[in-house]
Amino acid sequence: MRRVSVADDLRRREQERLAALSPAERVAEALALGERDLEIHRAKRGLGRSEARREMERVRQQGRRRSRCMQDGVD
Repeated sequence: MRRVSVADDLRRREQERLAALSPAERVAEALALGERDLEIHRAKRGLGRSEARREMERVRQQGRRRSRCMQDGVD
């Protein structure tokens, strides 16, 4: 009999919790996680909210093919 690790058990419970949510609740969960990450990044780097958002967007775009319309909005 295989022992279930703590991480496996937590992962399974989280998957079950998310599966029980409606699509609207899952979207709200994703948005809340994004807001949490933005706040952590902002606080860690000592940035304002909009500056932190721009910095995160620039990092997200690195390695992607340049697009003139995106470049104008990110820089």
